[in-house]
Formats: sequence, C-alpha cells, structure tokens
Amino acid sequence: MTESLLTVDDLVVEYPGKGFRAKPFQALKGVSIDIKPGETLGLVGESGSGKTTLGRAVLGLAPVTDGKITYAGKDISHLHRRERRALSSEIQVVFQDPYSSLNPSLTIEQILAEPLQARGVAGATAKARVRELLDQVGLPADARSRLPREFSGGQRQRIAIARALALDPKLIVCDEPVSALDLSTQERVLDLFIEIQERTGVAYLFITHDLAVVRHISHRVAVMYRGEIVENGDGDQVTSRPVHPYTQRLFMASPVPDPDKQEVRRIERRALLDAESTAA
Repeated sequence: MTESLLTVDDLVVEYPGKGFRAKPFQALKGVSIDIKPGETLGLVGESGSGKTTLGRAVLGLAPVTDGKITYAGKDISHLHRRERRALSSEIQVVFQDPYSSLNPSLTIEQILAEPLQARGVAGATAKARVRELLDQVGLPADARSRLPREFSGGQRQRIAIARALALDPKLIVCDEPVSALDLSTQERVLDLFIEIQERTGVAYLFITHDLAVVRHISHRVAVMYRGEIVENGDGDQVTSRPVHPYTQRLFMASPVPDPDKQEVRRIERRALLDAESTAA
C-alpha cells in the first residue's frame, strides 16, 4: 500500500459562539480522511456541512482545536507562519470564483510569476516557466500580456490552475473550482484537472456540493454532513449506489436529462424524506 500524502485524524475545529457566554460552534467533529499521492479524494456535502472548513484547516486558514493533520509524515496542524509559507510550494489551492481570485490590475504573466518570484525565480527562467504553465492549461502564449477581464470564466479558472501549478505542488485543495462555470465549461475544466494529474502525479482534495462532479473526477469520495463524515468509499460506489440516507438524498437531488427518470428520482427522494420525518 502506498503511504498517504495527507492524513487527517479526528480533526475538531471550533469557532467562538456569538453572544455572551455562548457555547463554541463546532464546525468539524472528529473528521478523519487520507489522500495518497496522485489520488483525488472528492469531499461532497451541502452548504454548511463543514467541507470548506476542512479544506481551510489543511491550508492553515482554520484553527485546529483537536486532532491532527499530517502531510508527508509531518504534523502540520499548528505551523507558524514562516513554516506554513515554506509549505506553500507543496500545498496549493484553487478557489471557487475565477472572477475574484485573480488580481484585475496585473497581467497574466505577472499573476503567474508572483509565486515564482517569491521563491527567488526571476528573469528569463520565470518567463519560460509562465509560457510552460500557459501551455499546460491550454492557453496561448500571448495570453501572458493580457488582463484577467479579457478572458471567459473557464479561461480564468485555467489561469488559476496554472498559478496553483507554478511551484510543482504535491497536493492541491480545490474548493468548488467549477461551481461558477456553465456545464459545458465545467466538463472541460474537470478534464483538464484529470489530464494534469495524469501528467504530474499531483493529488487533489476536491471540494464540491455536486455528486455528478465528484463522480467525474474522484477516485474516492467522502460525504460530509453537519461536520462529520457519514460515508466514505470508492467513488463509483458512493456516487452511484450510496448507503447513507444523506448521500441518497444528495444522489436523488442531482438532475438527470431524462424527464421520466427525473420524475422517478423526485418521487423516491420525497419518499425518503417522508420516511426520515416519520422516524424522527
């Protein structure tokens, strides 16, 4: 068995409660996951389930109250700022909104060169790397002289992916990276993620609310509900034959193009909700 690249053990994240003497809000309640090199773990759940909080904890952007996050055998749960900055060459992120994640006043070359310059790469070497990155994500070399506003949403997300790849990371946290895109563009960007993974061996923690998206890209899938993992397993099994009632609801909520099948799915979901309501 290949040793895990990232392991999260019994992770708890709490935030202070709102109001005097309010109890802390527990966003994550003993969450455990692992990701192997070159693997995609899809993390799926509705808004408020805690999936983005888990991604932020891995990135050092959410406080770890209890439990442990281990990367390449090293505990990274409570790194100091300098240590976290050094780790950024190995762990990168692609955010949800390609419109706000790129500095509108910088050219694409300046955007892609920023992480390189922070690592001491400059001049002709940095420019050559920018051209290489643009080629990797399927954009022409002349894109480097243009501004983000000159590109479509799908193209901007390709630029964000190129920026994440600049330092050859081993792991990329993808936080709803296709949810702001139309369906046809989503598919092209997902195929790009897969192509890059096959070529570079990068691992993904792929966060989304959409079971159809994780089915397309994930080797394994973990389902989050109210700060806990309620189902975890092979991507095809979890997204096609879910066991937990919450995952079943997500599955039945996913639209299908066939109207008759969609009606059957709607009836099954309604029956499941009624059964849960009666049991409660």
